[in-house]
Amino acid sequence: MSGSQTPSEMPGEGVPAAQKSSWTSFVKSIVSFSGDLSSLTAPPFILSPISLTEFPAYWCERPGLFAAIADAKDEKERSIAVLKWFISTLKGQYTSRNEKLGSEKKPLNPVLGELFYGYWPDIDGRGQTNLVVEQVSHHPPITAYYISNPSKGLALQGHSAQKTSFSSGSIVVKQIGHAVLTVDLPGGVKEEFLITLPRLRIDGIWYGSPYIELTGISYIQSSSGWLSTIDYEAKEGRGYFGFSIGAKSHFFKATLTPPGSSTPVKKYEGLWHETSKDSDTGEIFTDVRTPKEEVTVGPLEQMQDFESRKLWQHVARGIREGDYELASREKSKIENEQRQRRRDEQAAGTRWQLKHFEHIESDPVYERLGKLFNANPPKEDTYVFMHNRDFAPKA
Repeated sequence: MSGSQTPSEMPGEGVPAAQKSSWTSFVKSIVSFSGDLSSLTAPPFILSPISLTEFPAYWCERPGLFAAIADAKDEKERSIAVLKWFISTLKGQYTSRNEKLGSEKKPLNPVLGELFYGYWPDIDGRGQTNLVVEQVSHHPPITAYYISNPSKGLALQGHSAQKTSFSSGSIVVKQIGHAVLTVDLPGGVKEEFLITLPRLRIDGIWYGSPYIELTGISYIQSSSGWLSTIDYEAKEGRGYFGFSIGAKSHFFKATLTPPGSSTPVKKYEGLWHETSKDSDTGEIFTDVRTPKEEVTVGPLEQMQDFESRKLWQHVARGIREGDYELASREKSKIENEQRQRRRDEQAAGTRWQLKHFEHIESDPVYERLGKLFNANPPKEDTYVFMHNRDFAPKA
């Protein structure tokens, strides 16, 4: 649980009075539902005013750490820099909404073809970092993204989807997909990092105050052979008779092992939403208590109809202002328009054409690097950016 949030003791205590009936019905539907929960309609008060297509921006809300990867002197230092950047993204991805909105909210489910563009400007020579996101599938929901810092020779390409189920009072989320970070090195050489995703557990459902905890293990495998292993269920230590002690929410342990070895040369531990340290030296490794840098986007009036903030603007306003009738009405309007679009395509015998990404059945980078740590599954598909978005320098 986030350090800033403690769930209520009484069932439904975090639910607005006017929404208790719909919340009770929603909880009952979760408990009795069999299959993927993403198809369930959540009551308006638990909806986020943010579309899922904006979530890839969380990868780069500390653009200085992203840019610093390119400045590492050797393969080991690059792997450490990538691990440091990755751990520093977790707070934004998984707990920042608790702090901003009071509890975890269900993001708006993007429509097929929905787009999100943004950038982080060049400050102090770190280079401009650009972001392209496209909703490449609606059933199941799949979001593809491409983040690049051309002046530093960095590019992150990935996609994400979720399979959700209910177990022991929590929503369990299996994240599907991966990311590949490519670093351009001198002499035309490239180093690649395969990044897998942790599993999630959403607790606090019964109280109407959901929050996220990470579970399982994720990996960062470099093409140089260096491997980072991040364990989200590790305990802080062990007391007498081997019993674990000091377990904390958002705690992790990470190890870095060199090529051809299973013996770690670096170990890190701490709270991914606050600070972590080098386990051997005690030196601070990550500190995300400082303000993040949110992505910069263009003016609403210049956006295309399918860009997230323009598409959902009236729904988002209703949610932020507590006008759930407006939010529900506008949300239904968008969803009905999309259903009609799919019916028209089916009648015409056509399919929606992706704008920025091409689907590849099997990612050769995932397969090649995944073999180094026995990735499961051994193969995954991917969405390859077509480099058809011009990123002119912004004023």
